[in-house]
Amino acid sequence: MEEIIYDDIGSYPLPEGVSKEWIRNAFKTRTEDERLFEVINDAFQQKIDAGVEVSTYPQYQDMNEQFLKVIWDPNCCYSPFEVKLECARIEELEAIEQVAKAYKEKFGETLNVRICVTGPTELYLKKFGGTQYTDIYSLLAKSVNNFVRNSMRFAKHFKIKTVSIDEPSIGLNPELAFDENDIISAFNDASKAASKWGADVEIHLHSALYYSFACEASTINVIGIESAGTPSYMDLIDKKVLEDTDSFLRLGIARTDIYSLAGILNELYCTNVWKDQQYLPEIVTKLETPDVITKRLMLAYRRFGNLIKYIGPDCGLGSWPNQKIASILLSNVAQGIKDFRKSM
Repeated sequence: MEEIIYDDIGSYPLPEGVSKEWIRNAFKTRTEDERLFEVINDAFQQKIDAGVEVSTYPQYQDMNEQFLKVIWDPNCCYSPFEVKLECARIEELEAIEQVAKAYKEKFGETLNVRICVTGPTELYLKKFGGTQYTDIYSLLAKSVNNFVRNSMRFAKHFKIKTVSIDEPSIGLNPELAFDENDIISAFNDASKAASKWGADVEIHLHSALYYSFACEASTINVIGIESAGTPSYMDLIDKKVLEDTDSFLRLGIARTDIYSLAGILNELYCTNVWKDQQYLPEIVTKLETPDVITKRLMLAYRRFGNLIKYIGPDCGLGSWPNQKIASILLSNVAQGIKDFRKSM
């Protein structure tokens, strides 16, 4: 059996006492970096301690604004929509150097990290909706590539093993005006640097409807789908397409749709668990347990075998009620994977 790697998608609950407004202001002004970096590093360390093998820094910024604020700054661009390499920074990576350095000193190994960049399609739809300006779409893809390229150049104490291009609108947003060739071209332009530097390049989709577009992109080798919450997405995946394009899967094996999970408890106890929070922990003690997660992984493995390269929660945990429950879910996934490996 080929190694299956445990990663996570990124977003994570804020600690108690830290507001979204404070985080927004801290990233905007960069005047409280010591506290900001502490918040980022604490959450990142929780992911490592929970057993995530290739962790993503906690995403506390808006996925679009984080990149568009740079792309829209005329001082940061060679020309409209074409960001300068030196400006294309993922600020969270500066913070996690501290954790990565400590990890290296403690274990004598370089920490593997997953980074995520918002894809060109998502950025384009945010600003231009259903209009079709192929030249701008292409420039945004090249700007995304610069964020990846710059990140890989300056990583000191960690190795960027996985680069995720986040494209949640593909297959869901009816405004998408570009054809298949335009999208494949944009995918290739956005992930050239990651592929060149030897990272796995993953496309993170919320719908598997157009997964084949990513398979056709020469620089993308991992297709991520949210298969725990929507198992039927696996029915859309043709093993032969994966094999013919040398593509692999990143499957969700733990549900992250917190409102649906809370709804199950609401019905069970005839209450509102957001107000009566004594039942919320049952999301990770009775619903998303290691046993449930192991069974999902076993079913997926029987179906796709060694075509599965990465596994983890469906999506990010930013909307979960607190860090403790989010951390337990990550630990449950780690235990589920461990039990699966033993059984194999």
